[in-house]
Amino acid sequence: MPRLNPFASGRTKLTKLWDASIDGHVVSLAWSDALGLVAAASAEGPITLFDAKTGQARFTLDGHGFGTSHLAWSPDGQRLASAGQDGKVRLWDPIAGKQTHALAAGVSWVERVAWGPALASAAGKKLRLWNRDGEMLREYPDHASTITDIQWHPKESILASVTYGMLAWWRPDEAAAVRELKWASSMLAVAWSPDARHIAVGGQDSTVHFWVVATGDNLQMSGYPTKVRELSWDATGRWMATGGGEAICVWDFAGAGPEGSTPIQLEAHTENLACLAYQPRGALLASGGEDGLVALWQPSMQQGPLALARHDAAVSQLAWSSDDRRLAVGTAEGSIALYTT
Repeated sequence: MPRLNPFASGRTKLTKLWDASIDGHVVSLAWSDALGLVAAASAEGPITLFDAKTGQARFTLDGHGFGTSHLAWSPDGQRLASAGQDGKVRLWDPIAGKQTHALAAGVSWVERVAWGPALASAAGKKLRLWNRDGEMLREYPDHASTITDIQWHPKESILASVTYGMLAWWRPDEAAAVRELKWASSMLAVAWSPDARHIAVGGQDSTVHFWVVATGDNLQMSGYPTKVRELSWDATGRWMATGGGEAICVWDFAGAGPEGSTPIQLEAHTENLACLAYQPRGALLASGGEDGLVALWQPSMQQGPLALARHDAAVSQLAWSSDDRRLAVGTAEGSIALYTT
């Protein structure tokens, strides 16, 4: 396979601050800027908390038997939640390095956790809400099929869930879904735009579908080489980056939106993308691929990568710090690196 020269065409190298490793595939990576910690979960189970300044491991938590699947920090960054293949949602005290609660999610495989006004868990067909103290606030009616992703509305107490053929919205104070949007496909990932004007899903059928929240109007983007799990909105809600192959497609939602338009295509990866992440506040987009490449872009300028970094294994996770200045990278072989822009 041809290898890219990261110094060609005026490209520069991302500046590495430190690197570390865990045992096993990095399946989830999450920042607590409040505590100066980067949490990394291994697909084999353990969760390691790294000092964001030095890269030193502060604690290695037991995680989940049979494997951890997802991590999420509370909005204030003071408490860590994890999901795993043991049927539990676990809450952790990151200062003491110990578990505080083990919550029964309803089935043996817990796919996702998401913090917002409450902690949400998705396990099989079951969607549950919990408070910070581990008390279950609500169990919603079972979905028709397995829940593949959940995400809180950026401005309101609304939780979105996706499954086969259905995008549903839920409120903590109502037992039934408050809105259902149907599409005949297996939806794999959901992403609200930061301005809350649009909501997008990536599909098993190699498409991206989005709805205009105010009207319910919808549009499908097709022609992707593979299923689409990688979705990332810029901070303004104007640009949405999508994976589903080797090239990044960036859609412009200004004005009348992307209908009938051609996306910006960003090409540097030689294998399929694994993750995309816009800065929380800035205009830079990071991409990670199965080729081990991390690339930094400014899509609105429609130019080549601003910086590149090469890893020996497939990149599996990307996570920005909240100040946009540092990018954490995890790989399929357990390597973790922190870069600065």
